[in-house]
Formats: sequence, structure tokens, C-alpha cells
Amino acid sequence: MTAVTGNHQATVRIKDLLLRAYIGIKEEEISNQQDVLINVRLTYNAADAINQNDIRVALNYRTITKQIISHVEGNRFALLERLTHEVLCIVMEHQAVSWAEVEIDKPHALRYAESVSVRLEAHRAT
Repeated sequence: MTAVTGNHQATVRIKDLLLRAYIGIKEEEISNQQDVLINVRLTYNAADAINQNDIRVALNYRTITKQIISHVEGNRFALLERLTHEVLCIVMEHQAVSWAEVEIDKPHALRYAESVSVRLEAHRAT
């Protein structure tokens, strides 16, 4: 097979990561964990991973997921915007990531609505 050259942008999606978090401003939200549903999309140059077929040169999305789980379960958040921002920061800490989008849903946050979500994105400066 021919080696891939140049920039080969891969999109990685972490879909429907269901976690429990302390999130909200009401007393019952502060005292009780609630479900949050996290979705992450990111891009990185996967040329080395494609050519070498080696995890050491690929973006380790398992590591990113474990960092997100640890952070969400280990902290308290008043606002969904803040939680979304902090998860986005975790993803962008990985230098290989060139772009990321994080959307977090808080199911049943509003009466008559399935969920409320906040979505944020970031680009790495070139």
C-alpha cells in the first residue's frame, strides 16, 4: 500500500457519553447528581496513525474520554455553559487536536422538553 502524505484530517466522535454530575443552581440540583449526555467531535492529522498503524502516533481518544469522566464526576457545576467549556478545554489540551466541538445535554431540565443542551467549539491557532 502507498503511504499517506500530508495532512489527513480524521474526525473522531465520542457519542452519547452518559455521566452523572452535580449541575444546577436549585437546591435539589446541588444536592443530587443528574444525568448529562456528552458528545464530542474533534479533528486531528491522522497521517502518522494511518501510515504506522500504531497507537503511539494516534490520538488516544480513550485517554480523552477517561479525563472527561474523571472531571465531570469529580466536580460541581452551576451552569451547563461552564461544564461544556471545561470539557472542551480538556479536549483541546491535546496538542494534536486541531478543532473540537462539545455538546452537552441536560435531560429533563425544562418541563415539556426532552433536554436542554449547550454546544461550544474551538480551533487551534495555526
